[in-house]
Amino acid sequence: MFKREDTNTKRLKRHIRVRAKIFGTPSRPRLSVYRSNDNINVQIIDDTTGNTLVAASSYEKEIGTGGNKEAAKKVGMLIAQRAMEKGITEVVFDRGGYLYHGRVAELAAGAREAGLKF
Repeated sequence: MFKREDTNTKRLKRHIRVRAKIFGTPSRPRLSVYRSNDNINVQIIDDTTGNTLVAASSYEKEIGTGGNKEAAKKVGMLIAQRAMEKGITEVVFDRGGYLYHGRVAELAAGAREAGLKF
C-alpha cells in the first residue's frame, strides 16, 4: 500500500536541506562530494557564477582503486593540492546528504591534512 522511499531519494532530500544553508562564494567556495558505490568525486564550486573551479575523482590514474577509504583520502589530498594551486585556501564543506562517516570523513581528513580549511 505505502511506497517506501529508497535510500537515494532520502539522501537527495537531506542534500536539499543542507543546500538551503550552504552557499559557495568566490572567497569561500563550496566543496561538494558525490559518493557512488565504486568511486568518489569532489568539486569546488563558486555558486554565485555556477562554475566548477577545481575537481578530482577516484577515476584518475594517480588514485588507483576507487571505492575505499584510502582512495577517498587520496582524492581529498588531490583536491586540496589543486585548490592551493588556484589560490583557494578556505571552502565550505557540502557532504551531499551523505553521513559524515567512512569515505566522506576520510576525504575531508585528507583535504584538511593537505592544507584546505573548512
